[in-house]
Amino acid sequence: MRYRELTIEGRNAVLEAFRSGRTVDKLFVQDGCKDGPVMTITREARKQGSIISFVPKERLDQMSETGRHQGVIAQAAAYEYAQVEDILRIAEEKGEAPFLFLLDGIEDPHNLGAIIRTANLAGAHGVIIPKHRAAGLTAVVARTSAGALNYTPVAKVTNLAAAIEQLKKQGIWFVCAHMGGELMYRLNLTGPIGLVVGNEGNGVSRLVQEKCDMAAAIPMKGNIDSLNASVAAGVLAYEIVRQRCCS
Repeated sequence: MRYRELTIEGRNAVLEAFRSGRTVDKLFVQDGCKDGPVMTITREARKQGSIISFVPKERLDQMSETGRHQGVIAQAAAYEYAQVEDILRIAEEKGEAPFLFLLDGIEDPHNLGAIIRTANLAGAHGVIIPKHRAAGLTAVVARTSAGALNYTPVAKVTNLAAAIEQLKKQGIWFVCAHMGGELMYRLNLTGPIGLVVGNEGNGVSRLVQEKCDMAAAIPMKGNIDSLNASVAAGVLAYEIVRQRCCS
């Protein structure tokens, strides 16, 4: 299956995308442009909760594929996002304890696609990503997931820490990947669980770490001190799988 990048250019096309209900991850607006149609588009973007970036015209010219951007370019999701409730419903319908992936600051679409692929193969019920400072469901993500995006729902939330707090009320425990944590083999990772993974540069943010119940470290004996985010997610996910299968 081939996926095309969903970049929408031109005032009428962008406005129609918003009004038709298409999920727009990010809107780029020419800095200083204050005319009516652009202001209307900006209002629609704020209503939907899209990220808005005001950029110089030169940046839009570089991004444009048609040369007719008219001061606005929208980046739309290649796939529709699910709701967190949809993910929990899938676990309930399967009669399984929820198993979720929560990704904190994964900005590389290749990493996001690879993690979605791992989540599907590990039997996770869904993936949760934050709205800001994170890759969205682009065509690159779809390709890298090798089709897993067709089967594994991805939900987008405004605040990951707040989402964890809400999910805790439903009996879910959270473990984050952290080099300073307890060796993963020593932790009880059975039952309803959310696996939290951060990016390679900063790892899981401090606020999100504080919301987690456990921090898991992956044993490493080499000369470098970290794994690729998607590899770390896979290692921890399959320790969770092992414990769920053997408990």
